[in-house]
Amino acid sequence: CFVESPSSALFVSDDGGLTWEARDKSQWMVWRPFYFANLIIDPKNPDRLFKTDGALIVSEDAGKSFAVVGGFQGAHGDVHDVWIDSTNPQTVFAGDDGGMWYSYNGGSKWWKGNNLPVSQFYHVSLDDNDPYRVYGGLQDNSSWVGQSEYPGGITDHQWENMYNGDGFWMFPDPADSDYIYAEYQGGEIARINRRTHEARNIKPRPNYNEKLRFNWNTPIALSPNEKGTIYVGAQFLFRSRDHGQTWERISPDLTTNDPQKQKQEQSGGVTIDNSSAEMHTTIYSISESPKDESLIWVGTDDGNLQLTRDGGRTWTKVIGNIPGLPKNSWVSWVQASDFDAGTAYAAFDRHTFGDMAPYVFRTTDYGKTWTSLVTPQESKGVRGYAHVVKEDVIKPNLLFVGSEFGLFVSIDGGKSWAQFKGNHFPAVAVRDLAIQPRENDLVLATHGRGIWIVDDITPLRALTPDLLTQEVAFVSARPVQQRIEGSGGWANGDAAFVGDNPPEAAVITYYQRSRHLFGKLKLEILDESGRVLDELPASKRPGLNRVTWPMRAKPPRVPPAAQIAFAGTRGPRLVPGVYTVRLTKAGKVSETKLTVGLDRRAKFSEADRKAQFDAAMQVRALFGEESGLMDRILGLRKALAQGGAALSEGDPLHKNISDFDGKVDAVRKKIVATTEGGAITGEERLREHTDQLYGAILSYEGKPGGYQMAYIDSLKRELADVTKDFEQLLAQDLPALNESLKTKGQQPIPPPPAKVAVDDTAGGSADGSARP
Repeated sequence: CFVESPSSALFVSDDGGLTWEARDKSQWMVWRPFYFANLIIDPKNPDRLFKTDGALIVSEDAGKSFAVVGGFQGAHGDVHDVWIDSTNPQTVFAGDDGGMWYSYNGGSKWWKGNNLPVSQFYHVSLDDNDPYRVYGGLQDNSSWVGQSEYPGGITDHQWENMYNGDGFWMFPDPADSDYIYAEYQGGEIARINRRTHEARNIKPRPNYNEKLRFNWNTPIALSPNEKGTIYVGAQFLFRSRDHGQTWERISPDLTTNDPQKQKQEQSGGVTIDNSSAEMHTTIYSISESPKDESLIWVGTDDGNLQLTRDGGRTWTKVIGNIPGLPKNSWVSWVQASDFDAGTAYAAFDRHTFGDMAPYVFRTTDYGKTWTSLVTPQESKGVRGYAHVVKEDVIKPNLLFVGSEFGLFVSIDGGKSWAQFKGNHFPAVAVRDLAIQPRENDLVLATHGRGIWIVDDITPLRALTPDLLTQEVAFVSARPVQQRIEGSGGWANGDAAFVGDNPPEAAVITYYQRSRHLFGKLKLEILDESGRVLDELPASKRPGLNRVTWPMRAKPPRVPPAAQIAFAGTRGPRLVPGVYTVRLTKAGKVSETKLTVGLDRRAKFSEADRKAQFDAAMQVRALFGEESGLMDRILGLRKALAQGGAALSEGDPLHKNISDFDGKVDAVRKKIVATTEGGAITGEERLREHTDQLYGAILSYEGKPGGYQMAYIDSLKRELADVTKDFEQLLAQDLPALNESLKTKGQQPIPPPPAKVAVDDTAGGSADGSARP
């Protein structure tokens, strides 16, 4: 067993605990016992045991000596648990602050488990890039920036580590896109060049004989009014207007400054431990009003909430104005309103007092009075202590609360709340959230399930009391773009997590007051002429429903062959324009318009896009004509096989039928590849050339090249030549064969029909509403 004492050590008993012998006292045995004190014994060898610590150590001699086999050596470090396979003790799994690690040789080598989406984000911010990037700090795993979408999906490779330590707040510098602000524990803030990764520490420093108290999760805030202005909080509020080159102290001590809560160097019980996580009486939340740069809110971890309306010259404590709030409640969040200078929101966390209930309040008069939005007495369905409260950037009555158990949404200014469960969003701690104003996406920083993006919260803004009384209604959403289909990504296997991209489709949102139970629920897409293009599978669930429409015609009908026509598996994407969505429920019809536009990044015009679509449809039609001809050929060969089966092999007519079938098959071999043995034979015929051209035109949605249009004409001419050869067989050889059959009393071979219909409709599917 491990014993924590003034002389901590590993103790071993060989007589059931009657006597004990002190053995190892090395650093990785005794370091931080409150955090690391786990011993794991090999189920097949009692002399072999692992001890978890900053590094993972193992003993092969019953604890007399230890060697480092993991943690800071070959893995992340801060190891908390180990599992040993009882059937093969060389297989060892370890869990540390960096995730899950696997060893198959007893710990000499380690493999990282990269398929577990369990990262612990503290905070999140976004930029205005297209696609936008996501910034955030991870518990004991640095500060990262990643893509919100990427061809092939979002893997670890689309995330870049920008700073060290435990990551917390992280922002792109709005005054210079080449720079990022980030920090690690205890206020170690830096300004980082995103290209060179040069990091300049800009943490404010104390005056002579002074100690600054920075929280483990020191707050950083950017001014919404003045680019380049940044705030950081200790017990004082600091402001820099020159990217951290200089700092001005713009407040007195805003905490309670209780000396009984400042004994960090004496904390930890038997073993002193002071990592800055123990720092108390500190500023924890900062918010400058977007309506007034002189109005700044500050909340502390020891229960103070203060406000300045003159840029820091004077401060007013308003915590005592909040009704029913217990004393010393940790201010987990304070947020100035985007719409009104006198309005602000505050959330409080009392779980360290054993109180797991949420506390959320709003003021509309600069903190003089407060209205409770969520309290233990009126939780309104909100579960878990509150980490963050934010107001929507468009609709002030749309509020979001992130709690220890999930995301909660109010569409009526906090009178009622509902838990967000879209796409099976888990009951996980939501520590922060951000809204991307251009895309209207809600991005969640969860402490345990990574970053989640709720694509387009426009429908939440559209929910009104009147709409909620309707049996069914379409709900407005952001404008639809036909996003460029870029190349990228790769096969990652099951050992890597790949985050979802937004759907490459138009998202249609509708509301149902109750679940649809009887009859068909039909959702259709119509073009401007009123022609039905597609019927989509409609969700019958109550509440908000999202269905995706891929905006594509159906794939072409491709002639059967020995090779795969890869491009021919997709239909052309329909042109931008105004479409009608029609929902039929129990005989009642509802309609809405759906405007589809180009990707805002596109370098081509809508006229170019129309030219591409027309070209693709020409090739698609060419596939159809090839298939029609192939149908006739295959139909004729089937009839020939049946006619030949009625004759003995020695009959001269049997040979005549076989010879004619050979001529027909020779025509088939001009259309398609026929060499058997694999999907890729290298054999190219008319169908394969058509597929290559079709893929080239689909790959770029701008105007096709003149050479591509010329090649369409060439392929049409080649098909006309092949069709002529087939028609000649029908006109000359088939009548002669049928005359011979008649003289023998056999049924003539009927000529195949001339045309085959082609289906031009499109296709769609149901879709979720959030993505990890």
